[in-house]
Amino acid sequence: MLLEAKDLSVVYGRTRAVDGVDISVGEGEIVTVLGANGAGKTSLLRALQGAVKPSRGRIVLAGRDVTNGSSAARVAGGMVLVPEGRQIFVSMSVHENLLMGAYLRRDGGIETDIAAIYERFPNLARRRDMKASVLSGGEQQMLAIGRALVARPRLIMLDEPSLGLSPLFVEQLFSLLKDLNRDGIAILLVEQNTSMALELATRGYVFELGDVVLQGPAEELLGNQALVAAYLGGGEAAPTEIPPHAGS
Repeated sequence: MLLEAKDLSVVYGRTRAVDGVDISVGEGEIVTVLGANGAGKTSLLRALQGAVKPSRGRIVLAGRDVTNGSSAARVAGGMVLVPEGRQIFVSMSVHENLLMGAYLRRDGGIETDIAAIYERFPNLARRRDMKASVLSGGEQQMLAIGRALVARPRLIMLDEPSLGLSPLFVEQLFSLLKDLNRDGIAILLVEQNTSMALELATRGYVFELGDVVLQGPAEELLGNQALVAAYLGGGEAAPTEIPPHAGS
């Protein structure tokens, strides 16, 4: 496994945001984490990236225990987070934002990699010397993903990447994620567009109040209509049958 979290918990004061969960992502796999707002999904990603210290559990990246390591060490190990809201530097140029993704690199291939990103995202190339504040929401998301790619990740984690984007940009975003996965990059995706996330992913986890209440192959999760109504669509129904491989 490329990434494994075992018995992971995150506590803020008296609030247990993540409660003893097990999560894994294999090499070249796409895994999605679903659930309502406040279910603990963002706290999970922040703990995996090292932005918050878990109160319990272990995080193993490429066979190395990184539970007490820094965020920088995890980036150096090949794991990069694209946070909710993009968090690009709007006062800096597009090119300067991309260079920020290379802050841990000491090799000579940075400009070559940025040139490849400009080829992938022509709109960014045309605005390379402009401040990032002029970009549309979709372009800012592409910039955030491009900045992550400059770090040469083995695993990209994305927190609600389609939030606030037009339907056209959402389609382009999911097409991009599929292309990145074909290039060998594993993806851990937190996403409220549940149907598109499950159509893209190999496996899925459903969070509720900090716990994994269901998990399994994405196709089985997507095909269970009672599950979609109860956990993903806000309906009243409860799952009539837990899919194979599902459980807490």
